Amino acid sequence: MQNWKIVLEYDGTAFSGWQIQPNERTVQEELERSMRQICGIDVRVSGGGRTDAGVHAGGQTASFATEKSFRPSELLRSLNGVLPEDIAVISAEEVDQRFHARYSAVARRYRYTIMRRPTALLRRQSWEIGWRLDEGLLSQCANMFCGEQDFQSFSKTNTDVEHFRCTVQESRWAMDEDRLEYWVKANRFLYGMVRAMVGTMVEIGRGYRPMDELSKIMAAKDRSQAGMAAPAKGLCLMSIEY
Repeated sequence: MQNWKIVLEYDGTAFSGWQIQPNERTVQEELERSMRQICGIDVRVSGGGRTDAGVHAGGQTASFATEKSFRPSELLRSLNGVLPEDIAVISAEEVDQRFHARYSAVARRYRYTIMRRPTALLRRQSWEIGWRLDEGLLSQCANMFCGEQDFQSFSKTNTDVEHFRCTVQESRWAMDEDRLEYWVKANRFLYGMVRAMVGTMVEIGRGYRPMDELSKIMAAKDRSQAGMAAPAKGLCLMSIEY
C-alpha cells in the first residue's frame, strides 16, 4: 500500500463544500470518483480542511492509500486527466503511512478577499462592497483575535465540537486601493468561524457597531451577538501546515 499526500486547488462556486453529501456535488466526491476511475476500486480520500459550500481552495491537502503503485508524476497526471476543470492537483507525494491530511495538520491559513469596486475577473472569488470601511478599525479588530481564545460567538450553532478554543497565530488585513484581504492562521477553525469574523469586522468598519463591542461579543459566547457571515465566495483555504 502507498500512502499519498496531494495538494489541490478548486473553484468552490459549484460545490456544496468538501465533504460528501447525499445528492450534492462535493470536492471529496469528485476526488473519490476520479480515484475509482484510475484504480478500479473505491479509494477513501481524507481532506485537510472541510471547506463549506462556495468556499475555494488554493492549497487544500488530501490523503489516501492505494493498492496500485504509482510514481508521483504518474498519479498527478492521471488525476488531472480525469478531474473536472474546477479542480486541479498541484502536487503529489508518497508519505509515511501514519500521515493523515486532517489529523496530522498543525495549522491552517485562510484568506478572505473584499473588492472595493466591481470586478469581472474576481467576482466569483471575492465579496464586492460599495461601502467605505475604516481601515484602522479593521486592523484593530484583527489584532484582537490573536492568541488563544474562545471563539464560540463566531461558530455556527449546533456544532458538535469538544470545545471552542482556538489559537490564532496570524490575523491581519492587507489593503490597497481596490482590494482588502484578511489573512488568518490558526491551529484549528470552527465551522463558519472566518466568515463570521469578517462579517463582524465589516460591521465595525462601517460604523454599524462600536469598536469596544468586539470584546463583549467574544465574552458572550453566543453566535447571535456577532455579525452576519460574510459571503462564502470571498473565502479561500490557502495552505495547511504539518
